[in-house]
Amino acid sequence: MDSSIKIMSDEELQGINSALEGGDLCAAIEKLSESLKDLENVPLNIAITGESGTGKSTFVNAIRGMSDEEIGSAKTGVVETTKLPTPYIHLQYPNVTVWDLPGIGTPNFAADGYLKSVDFSRYDFFIILSSERFKKNDIDLAKAIHAMDKKFYFVRSKVDSDLHASMIRRKKTFNEENILNEIRNNCIQSLKDGGITECKVFLLSFLELNKFDFDEMRNTLEKDLPEQKRNIFLLSLPNISLPVLEKKRQALRKEIWKWAIISSALATVPIPGLSIYCDVDILVNAMISYQKSFGLDQNSIEKLADKFGKCVSELRSVIKSPIVLQEINRELIITLLTRRTTGGLMIVEYVRIIPLLGGLVAGGVSFGIIYQMLSGFLKEIAEDAVRILMKALESPH
Repeated sequence: MDSSIKIMSDEELQGINSALEGGDLCAAIEKLSESLKDLENVPLNIAITGESGTGKSTFVNAIRGMSDEEIGSAKTGVVETTKLPTPYIHLQYPNVTVWDLPGIGTPNFAADGYLKSVDFSRYDFFIILSSERFKKNDIDLAKAIHAMDKKFYFVRSKVDSDLHASMIRRKKTFNEENILNEIRNNCIQSLKDGGITECKVFLLSFLELNKFDFDEMRNTLEKDLPEQKRNIFLLSLPNISLPVLEKKRQALRKEIWKWAIISSALATVPIPGLSIYCDVDILVNAMISYQKSFGLDQNSIEKLADKFGKCVSELRSVIKSPIVLQEINRELIITLLTRRTTGGLMIVEYVRIIPLLGGLVAGGVSFGIIYQMLSGFLKEIAEDAVRILMKALESPH
């Protein structure tokens, strides 16, 4: 076991142990179930703002893993298209909403009073975009957000266009790293001139989100968000880089323990067939959620193939897990369970995590089966997601 991975918060452990000390098994199961449902229920509201024409709507689509032409995507254009704060719900995680806010400084949304007019209190954090130097409106907005004790992040958009223009103008002396540093330093200096002395500027291309500073920005947001919102944020990200896939694997791995403990607890309830019935449901729900998070359902693979100009069959050819290629349903899981004859052998190593659960899981085959099957499937599907991404990014011969 990787000791660096904290499977439960101190608050969760305290609640579960308190319930068990009181002899209330149902309360302990309920607390674990509530923790697992956080991924589906905890709201995350992301505000995308900045001046008109900075690419806000395109970023809203990119961060949701969508193209500008898909049904349900934010409307984009060369002129300001957003007239009111517009919510865009994540297709796979409906508790995640990306808000496309009107351009600050437009006639209907002047800088003074902007936050009040867009109802600032509902957002978890703000991403302030600029396609040039950050201007007075951006700086005033950042100061107002800070005064209201909210997080904000600066993103310099359309970096790909700047690089392309520089390549044309400086054919002999073009150096991508130097130009990116010039852009970054110029943005930071404009913010310092406006009175914001401690700031980071992330350089992004919304057409190629996996490039430049996206992973650095993801790291920063991950550190700043509370744990529950952090996990849903990571899982909602598009599968555009190997670090993103690894972070998703780590987030989902922590949930396996909770599923296994619930299964073990249910196994102690003296109702014939209840344990196996619940185990099937646990496995179906968890495996489908893994498939969704890693983008290995048919629809997601088709979108990835279209994005990178590949054939769906070409991407599917690198999948090695036999489960991923099938429809995950109760019949499949029951078939898999019948092949398992043991599963509780590893338990002694893990009961120390929640000492009071020792009586439940000692020799509890349910715990071992759920843990082994979900761990094995998570490993397989995470590896398949890496193989598909690498195949999608592969240059044509």
